[in-house]
Amino acid sequence: MLIPALTLLAGSRQHTAQSINLISFIPVAVIALIIHYRKNNLSTDYSPVLILTGLAGALIGSGLAVRLSADILSRLFGIFLFIMGFMEILYKDPK
Repeated sequence: MLIPALTLLAGSRQHTAQSINLISFIPVAVIALIIHYRKNNLSTDYSPVLILTGLAGALIGSGLAVRLSADILSRLFGIFLFIMGFMEILYKDPK
């Protein structure tokens, strides 16, 4: 919600909005990780693989985002949101 709000309502560029979103996400993610760790809700079996692939994806994605124009980046982000929304509808738990 933050990225569309920043681009549509605040007039920020797509690159700036995505940067702000990622920066604001870090403290929330760290707190959630601490809480889940304390409640023993984490399975650390796959942690090394997830950390390495996540770092690789972040490096590749950020490198690609820097090279793309704001227009193409906005379109790709819109396509991504559409696909995620569609999958959410298709694979939603019936409960």
